[in-house]
Amino acid sequence: MPPHGATDSDLQAHALYRDALSLLTRSGIPYLVGGAYALRHYTGVDRSTRDFDVFVAPADCPRVLECFARAGYETELTYPFWLGKCRRGDHYVDIIFSSGNGVATVDPEWFDRGVAAVVLGRQVCLIPPEEMIWSKAFVMERERFDGADVIHLIRSRGSTLDWDRLMRRFEPHPHVLLAHILLFEFVYPESADLVPPRVRRALLDATRDGHGPAASVCRGTLLSRSQYQIDLERGYHDARVQPHGDLRPEDLARWNDEGLTSSR
Repeated sequence: MPPHGATDSDLQAHALYRDALSLLTRSGIPYLVGGAYALRHYTGVDRSTRDFDVFVAPADCPRVLECFARAGYETELTYPFWLGKCRRGDHYVDIIFSSGNGVATVDPEWFDRGVAAVVLGRQVCLIPPEEMIWSKAFVMERERFDGADVIHLIRSRGSTLDWDRLMRRFEPHPHVLLAHILLFEFVYPESADLVPPRVRRALLDATRDGHGPAASVCRGTLLSRSQYQIDLERGYHDARVQPHGDLRPEDLARWNDEGLTSSR
């Protein structure tokens, strides 16, 4: 149900989100709910949201957009490498199949590990907490930092997390997970034992032994699309772009431009 004191805009948004869930369920296309609704379920952190995050397999995004278009929504493949949008009025549904840095692509394991929950009166599956940490851990923009969400997820779910799977997700970039774990221990010193000691040791070993690529690569672009552009101008290679990452330069043109605009 909408929270007490919800505005007309909130009620309209909830009606749209319920309609979206009905459309997706009738379509038979596998999907997972993320964003604020998953965060609330896992951590109890409640925040208003202007959109509704739905995660699908990359191959299914065109089918989902077509389904919403037939139902009268305005649809667009906003960024062909990770995100589509379905709008009605002032509210919209994000159709997510990867991440803006190309790292956290939705694969079958997301669906295998989905968590059953009730969202807006509908029975759904949420994105797994491990994949939620994986995708949020790289969001370190000037205007948005998801580190607190990661820390709250570890605090609320650390005792039941599949730490081996989580470390595997971060295998190319163990520094990022280790950084969040260190911040978690700083924020909640009495709860440090929620992170198994073997996890900390394995991450410390992985970051100590790895010297990184020989080329001058800036990995900061995996964390922020805007704040490390100056380093690319100075001659560093972009860690998001092939052969260092999975993206092509043409994928990033609009994404980078909008990031620079929003950071000013």
